[in-house]
Amino acid sequence: MDNSPADSANGPGRHERPAAPSVRPRVGHIQFLNCLPLYWGLARTGTLLDLELTKDTPDKLSEQLIRGELDIAPVTLVEYLRNAGELVALPDIAVGCDGPVMSCVIASQVPLDRLDGARVALGSTSRTSIRLAQLLLAERYGVQPEYYTCPPDLGLMMQEADAAVLIGDAALRANLHYGPKLGLDVHDLGAMWKEWTGLPFVFAVWAVRREYAAGQPELTAQLHEAFLASRDLSLAEVAKVAEQASRWEALDQEVLERYFTTLDFRFGPDQLRGVTEFARRVGPTTGFPADVRVELLGH
Repeated sequence: MDNSPADSANGPGRHERPAAPSVRPRVGHIQFLNCLPLYWGLARTGTLLDLELTKDTPDKLSEQLIRGELDIAPVTLVEYLRNAGELVALPDIAVGCDGPVMSCVIASQVPLDRLDGARVALGSTSRTSIRLAQLLLAERYGVQPEYYTCPPDLGLMMQEADAAVLIGDAALRANLHYGPKLGLDVHDLGAMWKEWTGLPFVFAVWAVRREYAAGQPELTAQLHEAFLASRDLSLAEVAKVAEQASRWEALDQEVLERYFTTLDFRFGPDQLRGVTEFARRVGPTTGFPADVRVELLGH
């Protein structure tokens, strides 16, 4: 029989679909400094080569994971809680804080209790940080500002607003440089939450799509272990991580080292209590039940 390519493609019995090639897990990566320690270790160990990595903002990665375009990704807490039926959280790993966070702030020209009816600019790409800021202003300070969304440029924001909510690298710069230079009071959302509730706060969890975890249990477990090992290696060598990051960031090594060790990358019982309290306070007005259940992989 002639096994030419044409015959192979068109001959009788040759119409079956070829077996799907093995594909690398599709993994999301937040393009903020707060996630650098969780991926730096993956690069150091070579695990990064085994992943199909997508870099984007927290809200975009959350949307891609929920649509099934990613298998595993960091997802903002609000979007995880809204989609808890389709997602399973990875235990022991998250981005949060137990006190100050440095990179989620409200910068204000006036005391926070004077923001009732004032314009507050939302320069954040994280729905969780926005919801936390709104909760704190409403319930802790008793104010209802007029919110609007805009690019995270603090100087431009302050031309039209009395205060601004910023996260990520823009918040770090506002906290350490531009806020004081502009004469603004910069309030740390993590510190405000801790003072108010006594609990840690979780901004993003690592989640896997439920059907991926069911279909690829061993690979999911390996990826989870790889993230934990990366986190531990990065924190053990945090001075080196900060030194390398300072080469391309407008922040020096000392500041970055302080930032990486201020962040809380754990996701254990205390962090779960913080999630439960946040859900209780905002769930019914944010799109998920107040008693939404966080399902952890392997639990």
